[in-house]
Amino acid sequence: MKDSTGPAKEPIEGTDPAPLSDRFGAQISHGDIREVRGPLLVVGGAGGVGWDEFATIDLAGGESRHGLVLEVDRDLATLQVLESTDGMSLGGIGVRFDGRPLHVQVGTQWLGRVCNGRGEPLDGGPPVTGTATLPVSGWPLNPVYREPPQEPVLTGISVIDGLMTLVRGQKLPIFSVPGLPHLTLATQIAAQATSSGQSFRVVFAAMGLTHADIAFVRDRLEERSAEKELILLLNAADDPVIERILTPRIAPTIAEHLAYTESHDVLVVMSDMTSYAEAVREVSAARREIPARRGYPGYLYSDLATLYERCGRVKGHDGSVTIVPVLTMPAGDITHPVPDLTGYITEGQIVLAPDIAARGIYPPVDVLSSLSRLMRSGAGKGRTREDHPDVAAQVLAALARARQATELAELVGEAALSETDRSYILYRTLVEKGLFDQARDESRTLEDTLGRAWTALAALPDKELTMLPRVFLDRYLPRSGS
Repeated sequence: MKDSTGPAKEPIEGTDPAPLSDRFGAQISHGDIREVRGPLLVVGGAGGVGWDEFATIDLAGGESRHGLVLEVDRDLATLQVLESTDGMSLGGIGVRFDGRPLHVQVGTQWLGRVCNGRGEPLDGGPPVTGTATLPVSGWPLNPVYREPPQEPVLTGISVIDGLMTLVRGQKLPIFSVPGLPHLTLATQIAAQATSSGQSFRVVFAAMGLTHADIAFVRDRLEERSAEKELILLLNAADDPVIERILTPRIAPTIAEHLAYTESHDVLVVMSDMTSYAEAVREVSAARREIPARRGYPGYLYSDLATLYERCGRVKGHDGSVTIVPVLTMPAGDITHPVPDLTGYITEGQIVLAPDIAARGIYPPVDVLSSLSRLMRSGAGKGRTREDHPDVAAQVLAALARARQATELAELVGEAALSETDRSYILYRTLVEKGLFDQARDESRTLEDTLGRAWTALAALPDKELTMLPRVFLDRYLPRSGS
């Protein structure tokens, strides 16, 4: 049952919609199959069936598959088949409707498990059981009960922690281009991220990965998984496309229970959301819907919002859900519908750039195109360090000036520049190699990150450090010979 005033809660015993087998005795098997179209199955004579209802599909050979109701038109129900419709024919199929949406069992038993995109084990263990059963679509969260995101989630990656700090309860996407190490960055965040004062857990949802990438993810996150701090949901590129639509819904459902019932801080990393959006487009085309921009359905914005908005902090609960979606921009086009709509919903973005990767910098973050709009809620005195927000602002301002000086040097030569402009070019080298660049398995403390930022800023004359109070300069700025 949904709580109309408070935060999301587990269904109250006796009020959760019962399956048809409970309400009407044995489930009715519908055999009037009108059409099999791509991943869709059209069933006739299905009166009383509701949208998003879960169904079991019995084939003639004894095999069972599963589906979700996408559309209801009088007594016609259109289902998306989770395991694909391969081998299905119109005869010999029976469909049994459950009378409720797809549910998954949730609880701490998920921790340490490796499953496919539908939550079925890939690690050789038994099926995952839980202490509660929740719908994968989640419950709407009353905005009145939302707490503002605050306190940092530290990733151990200097360019993120220092300049675009992730905040507990935030949604902060990573925009990338095919060929860049966005999956490496996502797994590094999942392996290293922590928050202060709370037990921290990670749910990693992969969509449309190659088997080589899945092997990399499992190997990279094996240690945290063995410590029962991580859950892996892995959807391969050759898995049914419908599974790709379920994966980013199951992940926050598990996370919400761990956060709001078990009081953990939970980070949900979802990669690649472009693969998810393409799956939505494929199903939309199979339904013969009128396409919108670039063939995507017109409801893509609201569809993405139902996923991203499942993060946050809730009054009366100690835990939190933080979401980091990773997506690739086709041809590097940031105006493509997936990054464009994602940017409207989320609170900032981390942008990876090919030209920075070409200079050998990892992670190749374009810091002047990236930001965390909630950074000041999680950085500063009492949260990170008193000088953190001002140092971040000065690093970014100096980098913008350094980029201008570099472009000028390419026109007139570095020798023709002023001493100040030459100091900015030196600063750019120091900040990129000393602060931004780090090993793919290196985890830095925030003290180390801020120390590296101050070391780079020391290459500039004091008169250029206009965004830093004198008290911070005296306390933190390294001096030659000191």
